[in-house]
Amino acid sequence: MPEGMRQRIYINFRKLYSFVCFRPRYEPNHAQIGQKGYSRVVYCNDPDHLEEAVKLNYRGNYVSTTKYSAANFIPKSLFEQFRRVANIYFLVVACVSFSPLAPYSSLSILAPLIVVIGATMAKEGVEDWRRRKQDIEANNRKVKVYDRNNTFCETNWKKVRVGDIVKVCKDEYFPADLVLLSTSYEDGICYVETMNLDGETNLKLKHALDVTSHLHDEKFFKEFRAVIECEDPNEKLYSFIGTLSYGGKKYPLSIQHLLLRGSKLKNTEYVFGIAIFTGHDTKVMQNATHPPSKRSKIEKKMDKIIYLLFSTLVLIAFVGSLFFGIETKKDFSGGKLRRWYLRPDDTTVFYDPKRPSLSAFFHFLTALMLYGYLIPISLYISIEIVKVLQSIFINQDLDMYDKETGKPARARTSNLNEELGQVDIILSDKTGTLTCNSMEFVKCSIAGTAYGRGMTEVERSLARRRGDPLPETGYDVQGHEAEKSVRGFNFRDERIMNGQWLNEPHWDIIQKFFRVLAICHTAIPEENKQSGEIMYEAESPDEAAFLIAAKEIGFKFKRVTQTSISLCELIENRKMENRDYERLQVLEFNTSRKRMSVIIRNKEKKLLLLSKGADSVMFGRLSKDGRSFESQTKDHIKKYAEAGLRIMVIAYRELDEEEYKSWEEEFSKAKTSVTAERDELVEKVADVIERNLTLLGATAVEDKLQKEVPECIYTLAQAGIKLWVLTGDKMETAVNIGYACSLLREDMKQIVITLDSRDIADLEKQGDKEATAKASLESIMKQIREGMSQIDSEKESGIKFGLIIDGKSLDFSLQKDIEKSFFELAINCASVICCRSSPKQKALVTRLVKGETRKTTLAIGDGANDVGMLQEADIGVGISGVEGMQAVMASDFAIAQFRFLERLLLVHGHWCYRRIAMMICYFFYKNIAFGFTLFWFEAHASFSGQPAYNDWYMSFYNVFFTSLPVIALGVFDQDVSATLCLKYPFLYLEGLENILFSWPRILAWMFNGFLTSIIIFFLTTKSMIKQAFRRDGQVVDYEVLGVTMYSCVVWAVNCQMAISVNYFTWIHHFFIWGSIAFWYIFLVIYGYLPPEMSTTAYRAFVEECAPSVLYWLVTLLAVICTLLPYFSFRAFQTRFKPMYHDTIQRREYEGLEAELPRRVRKKLHLRKTLMQRNS
Repeated sequence: MPEGMRQRIYINFRKLYSFVCFRPRYEPNHAQIGQKGYSRVVYCNDPDHLEEAVKLNYRGNYVSTTKYSAANFIPKSLFEQFRRVANIYFLVVACVSFSPLAPYSSLSILAPLIVVIGATMAKEGVEDWRRRKQDIEANNRKVKVYDRNNTFCETNWKKVRVGDIVKVCKDEYFPADLVLLSTSYEDGICYVETMNLDGETNLKLKHALDVTSHLHDEKFFKEFRAVIECEDPNEKLYSFIGTLSYGGKKYPLSIQHLLLRGSKLKNTEYVFGIAIFTGHDTKVMQNATHPPSKRSKIEKKMDKIIYLLFSTLVLIAFVGSLFFGIETKKDFSGGKLRRWYLRPDDTTVFYDPKRPSLSAFFHFLTALMLYGYLIPISLYISIEIVKVLQSIFINQDLDMYDKETGKPARARTSNLNEELGQVDIILSDKTGTLTCNSMEFVKCSIAGTAYGRGMTEVERSLARRRGDPLPETGYDVQGHEAEKSVRGFNFRDERIMNGQWLNEPHWDIIQKFFRVLAICHTAIPEENKQSGEIMYEAESPDEAAFLIAAKEIGFKFKRVTQTSISLCELIENRKMENRDYERLQVLEFNTSRKRMSVIIRNKEKKLLLLSKGADSVMFGRLSKDGRSFESQTKDHIKKYAEAGLRIMVIAYRELDEEEYKSWEEEFSKAKTSVTAERDELVEKVADVIERNLTLLGATAVEDKLQKEVPECIYTLAQAGIKLWVLTGDKMETAVNIGYACSLLREDMKQIVITLDSRDIADLEKQGDKEATAKASLESIMKQIREGMSQIDSEKESGIKFGLIIDGKSLDFSLQKDIEKSFFELAINCASVICCRSSPKQKALVTRLVKGETRKTTLAIGDGANDVGMLQEADIGVGISGVEGMQAVMASDFAIAQFRFLERLLLVHGHWCYRRIAMMICYFFYKNIAFGFTLFWFEAHASFSGQPAYNDWYMSFYNVFFTSLPVIALGVFDQDVSATLCLKYPFLYLEGLENILFSWPRILAWMFNGFLTSIIIFFLTTKSMIKQAFRRDGQVVDYEVLGVTMYSCVVWAVNCQMAISVNYFTWIHHFFIWGSIAFWYIFLVIYGYLPPEMSTTAYRAFVEECAPSVLYWLVTLLAVICTLLPYFSFRAFQTRFKPMYHDTIQRREYEGLEAELPRRVRKKLHLRKTLMQRNS
């Protein structure tokens, strides 16, 4: 075991104080134990109470996340399939097809339905089997459990039971929710990583009860018996109430004693715990809700089209039945028979001139089945296949693969592919999304002097705005390119580096400054055995950056024990010296205190309080004599904030022994109190000693912009996509990050909505909450009105506006009575930045934007605090960064860097939208073209209910003869290449304006299908029926007419596909011409079957159609005539009113640069300055 590790085992943090509240205490909630909601009883390691434990019947530790089981797969999957209206229709038709009403055989309609439903169920089954395999892997992980033989034996996770004592080793996951008994540390602390639960990578400190912390060996557990009474299973990750009865006493349990399933043990050799919640009772599984069901706008509109086709189906069935009833009534009137050959005097109820209304009703039912081919049976399964294949292409796109992290793009759902091509507004997190969430120490202010020569990206942006000269390189302006790069440290200044700080006038203050950074923290050092390098496990990236900076300057944090901390310091003679400091108290950072302090005693026996915190709380705690450099430091802090840096103020004070002893007594009393106000008492006492500080300086840490973020945002803006940033950062930081990433520009006017006014502050000090709220609301409404008046006054000038609002103002702006006014203001601004936003506010803003615009919204984030926003948006994109996988797990798509969003939307989004839109329009075209030929033929046959085609011709139309080409279109078609999609972002407007799936375009395709059916039917019948067809002079019969019409339909719809495709591959050719060839192959094979099976198709092609020149001429003529309308329209459109992709295709073909179309410039309001790249 490494030395550093050995020493960590003896750290006794219980002798220090933390606001995490190490010591157990009774809370008012503990009185609820035994009542409703707090009735769980766990017998720990107690065979004597085995019967009682069995009666409690707690769940086992087996976990299943699958949607189906072997027992319910078939019924549940069938239910899912028949939730679709079209499938219900085909099921009803299949059932009715067994009756005499059916115009075709039952098998011919049942077979395609079984194929389509079966294929979809198989897809569902495969996806669920993958989830099941993950469950099997999790359930069969190994863990050590204390058994009846009084030893720890390895067993599977699924065999862990409530009350078992479990041993978990370092870097292993907890198999259930455990109450911590003891750890490898003497005082029972352990470190836990909860990244899988809340997305946070910083370690959480847990601790055992004093009474059980001595249990370290198997022999100790032999006699260990205890009973835990606690709350029932619930989803609350951050609270736990319970008591442990042991040795005749009861001890309170809190969340600090609970180890949650799914979290990982870190920096601790082993822990022992009691399983209290297992399987689906664990808190993580209680939180495992299914993500909200999201459907794309195209899919929703497709349902409306299906309803339209149903209406058309009912209408033409009604029209046909009406005429059928009229004609039937005429067949027997006044005792005369009109159509005597139909024998109206001897008929069934389906054709009864005496009861024409009843016959018409039955004919209506028959027509509903006959014209059912207007509804494409294979549409849903074809779209699902296409979307899955599109997702595979997204996953395998190497241009969205991040080499640094080794993470590719992932389409976690295939339902929303086409939505990527219609995004109107992006709502983005900042930290970890636009920035790297990798903190680097870049600047500092010490004793009123600014150190750090480098220039951040935000500073470069500021310099460009002011017209200041820029250095040729970024940070390495002092010629430090050859220096070794240190992660977390990007500080360059020859006055400080390499021990030169010893020559500075205020070297003693510099020494104290970096000493505070090296001592004031809760991190743990880990030494790499091979390299000897020390790594730091810190609770936040900022704290790690401070330690790395201190180490690089000459203050290396080496070891920490229960009462001391050891540094290796650079001293006056430029030698390294080991110094030990006695650590007496640790007052940890929390969100209300906004500071952290430690109390130490140095080797000179001086008592020191070292403190660091936010500037908003630290300057008010300085003594009169400790403000020597206050004005200079504040100036530097202002510049650092403008540069988008995170600020921390560093201060200290000397304590005398009497003062400390007196304070320590008060502090101990507060710590040991058992009242509900204990935390407030402790914080109050801590506040007393954290005063009269002496200012040392301030740190500036950079969270760098991710690679190519400004370029990505610029391109997305050209595509017409708006970007809103929702961040928890300060307004100054967020605004300057906005400038750095081109979200805000110099030519923009800013509208700032804030409640940081003197009047509001005065009301808050008075404590009148109602008056404060009323004044705040009035102030927000006034600022919104003023903002709108600014925009209205500058409309003609074309000036763009950027809206900046803070979290407090956002709370009021999202109230129902003014949220619409706020939204109207925001939507009229080119950029929106919401600062100090909470996770709930992010979700509420997303809901507001989605509800008001009714356009596609995309949310992108990387942390657990972004989950609500991702789930609320139409599309959620998770960044698989350093804040864990919580956002990714809640997302629809996952990428490694923000810059990949450009390709995801402008390339894959555009392609997917275009493909799905074209595919659906074509589906309805081909089915209307086919379905209406049945209607025209029935009208020709006096609405007799006689189908024009053989049963199996009709059944195979959607399944075999026309389905594969449309799938090829949906997967492979490209109007322009990926390079041109990125080169001309305005192409994305086709999806943004929904040009390809608008109602005019959908109805135009339907009309084209209607026109095709008219051309095919009337051209075929007029040219063939009255002509001699055979050599013996016989005319065309029913079988030949059916084959000819069907051949024309198959040729026409497939050739229509051929002229619609923009990008031909061999797959397109194979599917299009292969489908036509398969029709003839099928016709030959099917025609050779016995007449009882082939019926009207018996040798119809080989003996009658194939030898006839007329058959081939009619087919050729019909196909040419059906293609002419679309061909003529596209030729006219391309020449005189081109779509965006037509413009690009033509200009590229001519070798010219495609200009931004005039209507695009007008829609985007792009000024000349925006067209020029920021240099």
